Amino acid sequence: MIYVEDLSMAYHGDPLFEKATFTIQDGERCGLVGRNGSGKSTLFRIITGKEKPQSGKIILSKGYKLGILDQHIRFTKPTLLEEACLGLPTGEEENIYKAEKILFGLGFKDEDMDRAISDFSGGYQLRLHLAKVLISEPDCLLLDEPTNYLDIVSIRWFTRFLKHWKGEFILISHDREFMDNVCTHTMGIHRQKIQKFPGNTIAFYSHIFEQEEIHEKTRQTLEKKREHAQSFIERFGAKATKAAQAQSRQKMIEKMPVLEKLKGINSLDFRFHEAPFFGKNMFEATNVSFSYAPDANPPLIENLSLAVEKGERIAIIGKNGRGKSTILRLLAKELTPNSGVIKHSENVRIGYFGQTNIDRLHPKHTIEEEISLSNPKLNRTQVKAICGVMMFSSEKAEKVTSVLSGGEKSRVLLGKILASPCNLLLLDEPTHHLDMESIETLIDALEEFQGCVILVTHSEQILKRINLNKIVICHQGRQDVFLGNYEEFLEKLGWEEEVDTKKNKKKASSPADNKRLRAELIMERSKELKPLGLEISQTEAQITKLEIEQQQAQKQVIEIAKGQETQELYKAIGVRQNTLDQLYKKLDELTKQRDNRYNDYERRLESL
Repeated sequence: MIYVEDLSMAYHGDPLFEKATFTIQDGERCGLVGRNGSGKSTLFRIITGKEKPQSGKIILSKGYKLGILDQHIRFTKPTLLEEACLGLPTGEEENIYKAEKILFGLGFKDEDMDRAISDFSGGYQLRLHLAKVLISEPDCLLLDEPTNYLDIVSIRWFTRFLKHWKGEFILISHDREFMDNVCTHTMGIHRQKIQKFPGNTIAFYSHIFEQEEIHEKTRQTLEKKREHAQSFIERFGAKATKAAQAQSRQKMIEKMPVLEKLKGINSLDFRFHEAPFFGKNMFEATNVSFSYAPDANPPLIENLSLAVEKGERIAIIGKNGRGKSTILRLLAKELTPNSGVIKHSENVRIGYFGQTNIDRLHPKHTIEEEISLSNPKLNRTQVKAICGVMMFSSEKAEKVTSVLSGGEKSRVLLGKILASPCNLLLLDEPTHHLDMESIETLIDALEEFQGCVILVTHSEQILKRINLNKIVICHQGRQDVFLGNYEEFLEKLGWEEEVDTKKNKKKASSPADNKRLRAELIMERSKELKPLGLEISQTEAQITKLEIEQQQAQKQVIEIAKGQETQELYKAIGVRQNTLDQLYKKLDELTKQRDNRYNDYERRLESL
């Protein structure tokens, strides 16, 4: 268990969070959300001891181990097995079998042990990174944007892995669907406070919205009461007959709490400016082939044909290294095909958000200058207005791009697209550095855009939200065009690797094996949940008994006159209520623990 008490942290006098208190209980999987720069990664560094807070403390249960899976994957050893062994605890460096066991469990084979790490895909490199963490036998995983740079197949595998993880974890991710799929609780940094609630991100933000609505209504009510009281004092304070009442109201005002009006939080709020397009067909790619190495066989892109019409929504999907970004660069005319033709209609106006475009921002240009360069016709007021909707105030808009974070640079690129009206958006991982709130705004803007959108993304949230007309599926050495949306793609085709895995599982496991495994799991579930069920029943019985006693005591208070006996009764009622509160808390924790374990067994049974 992790216990955090009165934790405060600030940089240069600006608080990130203040007096934060929360716990991570057994079996909890907690998603950590908050705006970019709100202090999520800082909180991780404090929990791991890499950074010291200004005040407060963090207490870990005795012998409790943390496993850190950050977004930057680095390897130093020549082979897979040697790298994995770096995760072995001190004194166990010779226990190579432990590393092999974890690697085999994560899908590696015996022949992979001596292979170079560079031979493996990004998804398998994540598994190796994860293996190093698991070999250290942690109780709790700290996961900081673990899906960055992973393709959809790898993210889907990682989702299944975390659903079966028996320990605890805290997860930072901008991918809302991924987080909601694997977490039991959501914790957020909002207005310099850390709050934690059971449930997904929707439940969390609903709680926050409700709190702020209550705060504002209470503030307005108090303000009205204060105004009425002050008005009475000003009108009648000088009159002798009303002096006592005026004085009473003055005391009331002094005792009333003062609630400050909540400051507005900057949010992206924009719409893409559409250039007119007359006609139906925007462009057509015919038998396009391309490779960075002229003698590559097969080429990276081979005989791709794609016709695009006004208003269409097209996604380009596939594993890393299969040419998705290259297709966008070809369509944006950044690259020339080795063969084939890409023909644009005359009045197509392209807005291109590319992965490499962030690096092309001039390090000495201010944000204003970069946006102005996209459309020299804009005056300074118009440029400032675009900076404003991209959350760059007048002062921030004068920052040079070299000091900006990844998320801020992404917003500059979006601002550059806004500055120049377009009717064809080419977007390569546009959500990569954005926080959840900004991603939601971007999706809304894409849904409202009347032009055509072609995007590369590994976010299933976006693929499911946007009503796709076509999907370009990038395989090794070939590209297929699927007509339909993402749900239809999953239903009719699915990801090749997952289809193959399911087929292999069916071949490997006979019905008799599955029946035996199910019986063993059900017995194991019964054995593990029985003690919890017994403890829950005992707690419920204690609560029932105490509530009956409480009702009887409250009746006695009403029936007898005030005196010593009544005071004793009140005291006993208070003690009993405190015990009841603790029992209810215990019952809630036991029920959650039982439900989490039961759900874990259900997932394992479903996989058979």
